[in-house]
Amino acid sequence: MATTSKLPSLIRLATTKQRNLLTRSITTNNQHVPTKQPTPSDHFFVPQSSSSSSSSSSNQTNSQQAAVDTIPDLILRDPLISSRGSKQAQKQEKVGRPIYLDMQATTPLDPRVLDAMMPYMTNQYGNPHSKTHAYGWETEKAVETARAHVADLIGASTKDIIFTSGATETNNMAIKGVSRFYKERKRHIITTQTEHKCVLDSCRVLQDEGFDVTYLPVKSNGLIDLQQLEDSIRPDTVLVSIMAVNNEIGIIQPMREIGAIVRRHRGVFLHTDAAQAVGKIPMDVEEMQIDLLSMSSHKIYGPKGIGAAYVRRRPRVRLEPLISGGGQERGLRSGTVPAPLVVGFGEACRLAKLELQNDCEHVSRLSRRLHDKITQSCTHIVRNGDGRLGYPGCLNLSFEYIEGESLLMALKDVALSSGSACTSASLEPSYVLRALGASDENAHSSLRFGIGRFTTEQEVDYVAHKILNVVSRLRELSPLWEMVQEGIDLKSINWSQH
Repeated sequence: MATTSKLPSLIRLATTKQRNLLTRSITTNNQHVPTKQPTPSDHFFVPQSSSSSSSSSSNQTNSQQAAVDTIPDLILRDPLISSRGSKQAQKQEKVGRPIYLDMQATTPLDPRVLDAMMPYMTNQYGNPHSKTHAYGWETEKAVETARAHVADLIGASTKDIIFTSGATETNNMAIKGVSRFYKERKRHIITTQTEHKCVLDSCRVLQDEGFDVTYLPVKSNGLIDLQQLEDSIRPDTVLVSIMAVNNEIGIIQPMREIGAIVRRHRGVFLHTDAAQAVGKIPMDVEEMQIDLLSMSSHKIYGPKGIGAAYVRRRPRVRLEPLISGGGQERGLRSGTVPAPLVVGFGEACRLAKLELQNDCEHVSRLSRRLHDKITQSCTHIVRNGDGRLGYPGCLNLSFEYIEGESLLMALKDVALSSGSACTSASLEPSYVLRALGASDENAHSSLRFGIGRFTTEQEVDYVAHKILNVVSRLRELSPLWEMVQEGIDLKSINWSQH
């Protein structure tokens, strides 16, 4: 093993910040060892003294260093990393890396997760389905340990966890699988207008197959109307699918109340897309009476390409598999289980449960700080969704009289997401914000700030300062802002006559 000081630049770039920020606590012998207040990496655009990082490094204890600085020597000997990689890293060091505030899109890999994965990407490479030799036995044991960690995070039985490639596959499997299995008797599905696109598109596919889908609206605060949900359930309803935490505005739906309503109707199953909820807020499938649940590893500081479905066995939920093959994962998801990814996912779930309270306190404090610094110094800002009812790590703000795309272009040193679906080559405003009743203009001018485990106070302060400067500059260029400053009511203008 080697410390990060001996690592090639590429590896240092990928892991130094996370390792230095292993945040409020580091798990050593299953106990929390307090660490220093995190400081930002030199590779980020954050004003700081040159001595701060070295001082922080020198104060780390040997036990903390051993807990987080563990990269196998195999990587150190890789000629590609040590030559091309170091040159690329040096180039990145010169230009700096943007501050990352897009945690709803993905999260950085926790170094402890990488450490757990490395043996299964190097020496322990057996197929977990090979039952005749030690290579298969050891990886099967690791997979089942990871499955137990995943189940424990949501209060489920280990046997109810099915590994998939991620939340998109799981949502497709749950919605299409259940609906098609019971299609001879039931052909009605209930969901909401603010679901993730993979849920909405799955429902549209089923509509083409003859299913009837009810899309529940949401109130201006982002919540569904529980009475409207109950009134929408019919004798032929097979499935209710409602997202636990919205990926754009962070609103937390009342899953316990929703579960109680659905359970009163025999033969109706409840599915929730919990990709943005698991590991961030407490989730318990028994208390919430959830029948199917989707989760994703890379939303909780785990590797990409792995996720899981919770499929209740008692009472049993039947579904038609999307993938046929060797019958792995209870016959519901055939294909070789990727042991390294599963191990990483399991470790991410273990850490998420262990640090849930610390993470929540850290994220809440930084979210309040960012919100207050921006809104106290700038007017005409709208928060999308009720902040009191949402996950604090997802802050969605609309900056009136400014285009969100212009904001993003001016914020090249901050990684954020805009309210319009520009990533899908569409200039349409966010359908989630439109469902809240937001105007096209406010939907277009929105930014989503994603705060996470490794976000620092210095980064938040820098982003707030940068946002205020950019908003002020862009509004000075806006004729609409000039009219507002002169007291003109823009809604009173008939623009078609101009």
